[in-house]
Amino acid sequence: MLISPFKLRRLGMLGMNCRNRDFIGRYNDRRLYPLVDNKLKTKLLAEEYKVATPQLHFVVAEQHEIAHIEQQLETLNGFAIKPAKGSGGKGIWVITHRDGKDFIKSSGAKITMEDIRRHMSNTLAGLYSLGGVSDEVIVEDLIEFDDCFEGFSFEGVPDIRIVVFRGFPVMAMLRLATHASDGKANLHQGAVGVGLDLSSGRCLNAVQFGMPVYEHPDTKRSLKEIKVPDWRGMLLLASRCYDMTGLGYIGADLVLDANRGPELLELNARPGLAIQVANGFGLLPRLRHIETLKEKRFPTAESRVDYVMKEFAVTPLL
Repeated sequence: MLISPFKLRRLGMLGMNCRNRDFIGRYNDRRLYPLVDNKLKTKLLAEEYKVATPQLHFVVAEQHEIAHIEQQLETLNGFAIKPAKGSGGKGIWVITHRDGKDFIKSSGAKITMEDIRRHMSNTLAGLYSLGGVSDEVIVEDLIEFDDCFEGFSFEGVPDIRIVVFRGFPVMAMLRLATHASDGKANLHQGAVGVGLDLSSGRCLNAVQFGMPVYEHPDTKRSLKEIKVPDWRGMLLLASRCYDMTGLGYIGADLVLDANRGPELLELNARPGLAIQVANGFGLLPRLRHIETLKEKRFPTAESRVDYVMKEFAVTPLL
């Protein structure tokens, strides 16, 4: 579906060139990129700043370590395998449980120890990393599915992307796994993107493959029922990532664990623009508004979150 440039401007849509020039280029010091481009560095930094994140079990840094990986996995029933320098959800395997000597992925697919070794070897070789550079493998705690999302996500745990500008959360979406996305919360692979009201965490609008949807394609549950619990806690966690990294324009990917509450999965110094489609309106007016604010007025994450929850409240479209 084609949309005229006039309508895009009226909706306040932020384009890639403007994003790169006025926000990423201006507010993100390139020297700080490694803090978010490398998931391991992000995790260690989060631990230092006491920002909640899934527990790290171990790291595989060299090919020779893979030969004995079964010993490190022996006590783990469920876990996640991630490339430290990966992007777009590539190379992430979520193992939910075991079946004898085999492992079961979140999609239900059965894999062997040899499959895991091969996947780790490919990851170390840079198959999933930015620029194909050599990588490391992170094995971390499995996220426990929260019952509040029952029927809203299929074969995987949903996550929440929040765009944070100068420490202010400015837009949010919930990404729901589907069968088409292989249980991953990745919009390009077929996950559902649900725009969220910053004042309440309620559903505003929803899309799959860029087209409007009103119910989950697999479970058929109505998406307008969505309201993320502990919403202010989610926004506070995202806002604190600015204080943690010093990056002015970032995408914070969060998850709600059934036992541990909101946790940080990863950060992105070049967050995509699809969040605008999920919400049904653009980022640009909010970004320009935040640029007018004096930082001294909002020294804490709490003050910034309270401001946006009041200033950016929206009536749901669904």
